[in-house]
Amino acid sequence: MAVTLKEVAERAGVSRSAVSRSFTPGASVSARTRAKVEKAAAELGYAPNALASSLTTGRTKMIGLVVNNFRNPLMLEVFDLFTRGLQDRGLRPLLVNLTDATDPAATVRMLRQYSVDGVIVASSTLPPSFAEAFRKAGLPVVHAFGRAGGAPDVAVATIDNLACGRMAAETLLARGYRRLGFLGGPVAASSTEDRRAGFLAALEGVTGVEVAVSHASAYAFEAGRAEMERLLSGPQGRRVEAWFCGDDLLAIGAMSAIRAAGLSVPGDIGLIGLNDMEMARWPLIGLTTIRQPVADIIAAAIGLVVARIEAPDLSPEVRLFPCTVMERGTLRPVAG
Repeated sequence: MAVTLKEVAERAGVSRSAVSRSFTPGASVSARTRAKVEKAAAELGYAPNALASSLTTGRTKMIGLVVNNFRNPLMLEVFDLFTRGLQDRGLRPLLVNLTDATDPAATVRMLRQYSVDGVIVASSTLPPSFAEAFRKAGLPVVHAFGRAGGAPDVAVATIDNLACGRMAAETLLARGYRRLGFLGGPVAASSTEDRRAGFLAALEGVTGVEVAVSHASAYAFEAGRAEMERLLSGPQGRRVEAWFCGDDLLAIGAMSAIRAAGLSVPGDIGLIGLNDMEMARWPLIGLTTIRQPVADIIAAAIGLVVARIEAPDLSPEVRLFPCTVMERGTLRPVAG
């Protein structure tokens, strides 16, 4: 049977309330009493009940982590960093899978049932209104990988997707490519919209440049492969010399389709992705890509949500993180 708080109090020779205070951060208890309680607890093998403690403190130390693309291998890195980062702060993640859901109201109701202290929305494809729904429900919320300025009343930790689009265009131009393509994810995703807009803006007015634009149904390998197969079956797709794929999985799927068509990367078609997920670094793939600092974004998101739990009236804040091009083997060298 589990050791009870009463048994610890009897062993330590103190009241049950003194035991409770000894395990409550910030509670008033003397050093002598705390030492006696900790000694008795160690001897009995007692561990405080976190759920019972939440009834006293009014906080569960649970953070809702809302994600909507579990099929993307990048999410394994995201989950690992988020869960370890929260646990290092004494917090517990409550994972919510929205892969096939789009109703923020239902998610808000569920998280409120569990009395989470705060929410982190970790998605570049969920609309800003999703995070805004949590704020309106009175929950401290941060949108990681969200759109800067999309929901002005919500804190955001993210990258500048417009700048990433420009960076991709400038990288392709520097290598002498002039027939360029953009292969994005879902049209409705703000990340797709901004990456496309930045890419096209950087090419506007550049002499001798042709641009093709296409979209896959999802940020997924299968979607990237299927869309590239379709593009290569027509004359426009065959004309493109290099593609900026708005996600590494799209780029790796496109690479598979290009090679299956008997063409080479980068000999016939160049590719640049975005994210720098682990798979992009594998020797058989070696994808040139734009790296977004996932670990920095996650650390910032955790810090932002903790700050809002402690001070709910904090003004919304946007943390933008710079991206860098990771050179590998899917683009030809810089034009000399």
